[in-house]
Amino acid sequence: MSNSAPTSRSFSENLDLLAEVAVKVGLGLQPGQELVMTASLDSRALARRITEHAYRAGASLVTTLYADDEATLARYHFAPDQSFDCAAKWLYDGMAAAFKSGAARLAITGTDPALLANEDPDKVGRANRAVSQAYRPALELITRHAINWTIVASATPAWAAAMFPAEAPEAALAKLWEAIFSTSRVDTPDPVAAWKAHDAGLQQRAAMMNEKRYAWLQYKGPGTDFRLGLAEDHLWLGGGTTAGNGVYCIPNMPTEEIFTTPHKERAEGVVTATKPLSHQGTMIEGIQVRFQGGRIVEARASRGQEVLQKLIDTDEGARRLGEVALVPHSSPIAASGLTFLNTLFDENAASHIALGQAYSTCLREGDKMTAEELAAHGANESLIHVDWMIGSAELDIDGITAGGVAEPLMRKGEWV
Repeated sequence: MSNSAPTSRSFSENLDLLAEVAVKVGLGLQPGQELVMTASLDSRALARRITEHAYRAGASLVTTLYADDEATLARYHFAPDQSFDCAAKWLYDGMAAAFKSGAARLAITGTDPALLANEDPDKVGRANRAVSQAYRPALELITRHAINWTIVASATPAWAAAMFPAEAPEAALAKLWEAIFSTSRVDTPDPVAAWKAHDAGLQQRAAMMNEKRYAWLQYKGPGTDFRLGLAEDHLWLGGGTTAGNGVYCIPNMPTEEIFTTPHKERAEGVVTATKPLSHQGTMIEGIQVRFQGGRIVEARASRGQEVLQKLIDTDEGARRLGEVALVPHSSPIAASGLTFLNTLFDENAASHIALGQAYSTCLREGDKMTAEELAAHGANESLIHVDWMIGSAELDIDGITAGGVAEPLMRKGEWV
């Protein structure tokens, strides 16, 4: 990132800055607000720093829900078959109740990207579906941006080992932390100021796209020949947004994308993924799908085919698109040369699309629309929202006007 960044900062200082940025910039946490945080046990050092900064910012209460990889695996090894159709609905109902009462949401990502790689795909699919159904009331508040929320990352031993398999454990962990600090702009002289400047740039790009009002996007690249219609009254967003509770937040840290809602019935052609997808502990590689009438009619993967199939079979909306995002190939994450095996990062290294639930805030007055009104505008509804990457240095994208005129948007992965 910045060559003028301090070189004398310790790991502890950088960790503290990441926590401060997450609370002040990512969440915009308000005095008196509760915070609900999720993290893995291996992320507790960052979770504790975030907790401290949240209380310093005036949080009334911070509640952290920890996940344990070993306990997750124990379920697959020892639980009865019917276990995989169960989810802790009471817990997700409680999270939804907290959000409705004004709590903010922060997720720390960093779990083992291949945790469930050797487990029964049928059980994985059933468990994911059960969680998706139970989590729906809380997810709707997030996708509608009714609350202020953000996601940040913590390096963990299993994630570092997956990314840097040739390195010794300590060296791999140090490399991953360095990459997180860099792409999260913590290595700059003033991370808070750096984030505000970056946010302004993303807002400017989104404003340009909103002025253009393209009706379609046309993609051409290796293995991809794809035309995607945009929803009626769509809005491009990027960087931060003002949530329904009036709090300005930046939902993803890092973020390099501008994004909007595609029309659920207007996707035609073939799309090939350019990066692997780590989904709920399973790696899916070599994804290629064909859309017809907005719906996936063929899907294959070189690895994780069965999991991909279970994913798109979750419900009718799982075969349709809920988000389209544009990211230049020169983004800091792509420039790092790393494949993070983590969607938060990899989606910000490449233009991408997302299967499933649409963001209502990406429609004009969408946060005030009923489910029926959103559907009438073309917004998709689903239990899932899964991003996967289709951008590269070889992808060209055109914007197609309502009159059918094609204008170059990206060439070789870069903005024209």
